[in-house]
Amino acid sequence: MKISICASIQFTPQIKEIADELKTYNHEVIIPDGTERIINGEITLEEFLGNVGKGEGAKAKITHDVIRGYFHKIENSDAILVLNFTKKGIDNYIGGNTFLEMGFAHVLNKKIFLYNPIPEMHYKDELITFQPIILNQNLSKVS
Repeated sequence: MKISICASIQFTPQIKEIADELKTYNHEVIIPDGTERIINGEITLEEFLGNVGKGEGAKAKITHDVIRGYFHKIENSDAILVLNFTKKGIDNYIGGNTFLEMGFAHVLNKKIFLYNPIPEMHYKDELITFQPIILNQNLSKVS
């Protein structure tokens, strides 16, 4: 199965670890470009997050057409895996970009896997509507 991972760039170490584990189950894995740049040593996570903190995040997303680019990767995948960890004091957090990517996957009739349960957020109803498959951190359930 070809799987696009959707997660906050802040979780780059976990993205790499989980992508590697998915590959042991013979899945083809796509990770965000920013994560790939960090893993390849082109930029550090700290530098990346520092640029975002300076307001450079939106500029870079526009320049590199990040949202449309990842849409096409999702379009060419069989499923997405959302890595929803604790962030901003919210367990199983799903942020704006990831929510948007889940919406793309839903409209494209792709399977949506959540690594952890649906978070208690004000758009929980929409998250439930996407009908994600909750893995409870068990990647062997991805099929």
